[in-house]
Amino acid sequence: MTPAPGSFTAEEYAARLVRTQAAMAKRGLSALLLTTPADIAYYSGFLTRFWESPTRPWYLILPAAGYPVAVIPLIGQTLMARTWVADIRCWQAPDLADEGITLLADTLREIAQGIGGHNRKIGVPMGHESHLRMPLNDWERLKCATPEMSFESDDGIVSQQRMIKSPSEIAHIRTTCAIAARAFARVPEIARAGVPLDQVFRRFQMLCLEEDADWVAYLAGAAARGGYGDVISPADERELTPGDVLMLDTGLVRNGYFCDFDRNYSVGPPSDTVASAYQTLIEAAEAGFHAARPGATAADLFHAMHGVVGGPMDGGRFGHGVGLQLTEGCSLIPQDQTMLATGMVLALEPVITLPDGQIMVHEENIVIGVDGAQWLSPRAPRMIPVLEG
Repeated sequence: MTPAPGSFTAEEYAARLVRTQAAMAKRGLSALLLTTPADIAYYSGFLTRFWESPTRPWYLILPAAGYPVAVIPLIGQTLMARTWVADIRCWQAPDLADEGITLLADTLREIAQGIGGHNRKIGVPMGHESHLRMPLNDWERLKCATPEMSFESDDGIVSQQRMIKSPSEIAHIRTTCAIAARAFARVPEIARAGVPLDQVFRRFQMLCLEEDADWVAYLAGAAARGGYGDVISPADERELTPGDVLMLDTGLVRNGYFCDFDRNYSVGPPSDTVASAYQTLIEAAEAGFHAARPGATAADLFHAMHGVVGGPMDGGRFGHGVGLQLTEGCSLIPQDQTMLATGMVLALEPVITLPDGQIMVHEENIVIGVDGAQWLSPRAPRMIPVLEG
């Protein structure tokens, strides 16, 4: 078969399925029902921007034994057929009377009967960061149409499987990080005193595409004198001025996989406060890097970085997992005791609060190796880059 764009070998998908089915067996599940873009892509290789349309739901079923079954709108049949999934069942959508629910119910019933019919527990991701990408009315219709089945939490099976990246996934993310790094290196071409921030945002996205990003799914940042107030705002028309700190934070996508890291720049020479804060952030990320090894916890990484930047512990998380989604998996916060393991990809994101209440944030991407961490994002310079003032 011809693989879909961004997919891996059929053997890799089969290995993911086998590991998942082993976990399903321990929990007594007859099938998993998946509805979200990242979960479906992880097990099938189905990669499309068509998810931007909310009109049609999409379903992938992982049976306790055997191969995945796709229950999808007819418009996706050709693309799904390019993946390793062979059993593809379609309905003509949109169908306001029955948006695939009868077909989905019949398929679940068939799968349950095919494994003996004695176990009809259907697992659905219901934990932290999960959501159900189907109309709630249809969810109720599905349960009413399958009274012999019980829909219950997958107990984190899917998120736990996705948390550990294969060498091929890590290679994809490394490539994505390299694309972003090349775009960041070209920021002096587009940003200087007098250039509006919204223009910088637009042109930076163009740089990412020129450097081979498939698309720029996320771009946030800020520019203000001596720091900035937050890290999630859209750009405005304010022009960059000498003394500003410009921060750009991107989650661009290549082959379905995200990077998520930022870079800071000083417009003109930085103040002593900004220069010192920047170097502290670099040191904090390094502390997180050195603490990141199998057997450590997400909380350990938080404490390693917080020990460098200091300040109150109410500044949010200091990082998270990265993969098929911009943020996924664990959070680097004091309460998260997720055990780190080889193959986990993380964003280290320490935050420092400046004397005037402004903040600065630095972010890098790493992967947990057998003996410790490795950098995936090419490291930022130790001194803040200076743009033309």
